[in-house]
Amino acid sequence: MTRLFCLGASVLLAAAGQAAPAGARDLPEVYVVSRDAGILPEGLAVEPDGTMYVTSEGTGRLFKGRIGDAEMRPFAAEGIVDRPSALGVHTDARHRVFSVGGSILTVHDRRGRLVARRTAEDGPLGAANLNDLVITKDAVYVTDWANPVIHKADLRAGRLGPLRPWIDIRSAAPQFPAQYWLLNGITADRTGRTLLVASNGTEAVWRVNTGTKAVEEVQLGGNSFGADGMLLRGRHLYAVLNYGAPAGVYIAELSSDLRSGRVEYQITGDRFDLPTTLARHGCRLYVVNSQLDEPPGHPPYTVSAISDPTCR
Repeated sequence: MTRLFCLGASVLLAAAGQAAPAGARDLPEVYVVSRDAGILPEGLAVEPDGTMYVTSEGTGRLFKGRIGDAEMRPFAAEGIVDRPSALGVHTDARHRVFSVGGSILTVHDRRGRLVARRTAEDGPLGAANLNDLVITKDAVYVTDWANPVIHKADLRAGRLGPLRPWIDIRSAAPQFPAQYWLLNGITADRTGRTLLVASNGTEAVWRVNTGTKAVEEVQLGGNSFGADGMLLRGRHLYAVLNYGAPAGVYIAELSSDLRSGRVEYQITGDRFDLPTTLARHGCRLYVVNSQLDEPPGHPPYTVSAISDPTCR
């Protein structure tokens, strides 16, 4: 379980106070991932065409749906029967589905055929426990919950290379205990030259230069910001917080160099049930309700849709 802590926000948006954009009025506000017991959804990806993918922490399965349909269905993905859980999921421009669970990164096409499968090497503390990933034009970067390590697999002409430890992030704070870094959400700028990585243990977001491997803490006004899933759009950092803070979505506006910023929006309310991550499509944000605080939870397991307050 992640531990996330309270931080200030300049604006608190009440659940009932957000108006939906005109184009979203006919879309569902809640999506049912599954009605089967023990699914515990965790990761989420939404493609530009509105196709949605959700992972299951409880079973390692994947689910697929559309933003216009309130009910999702199992995604028949090959080669995952030996994976007990699935966490982060993202798609690329070729509509391939990248997901992680345990020490395994898998890539599937839209039909569920297995395109690639990579196993992460052990880190300094032992076996990898992959948490989240981000895809850039030339690489896939993956966080490790069990080791203070970011793994990397090169992408060359669409082909995925081996998944290897790329950087030990302890260099940014050598005094912090290695076993408590608890790396979680990860996102990148459009160029792929800058990564933002959430560390639940340090309760901070770290900026990583992919060229030099320089690591520094993103300054967010002295507030704790141990995010779970994250998304970077321009200078807006969208993050999900759950433990120790009002559960919901926190949106920070960052400086142009992504080194500092302040929280502008805090969206909380009873629509969320231990949210873990989010995705954006149009002027809507989609947020996973994991129920991971009370496994196996209570079906149905859902994704909530809310308006993006940064939309103009």
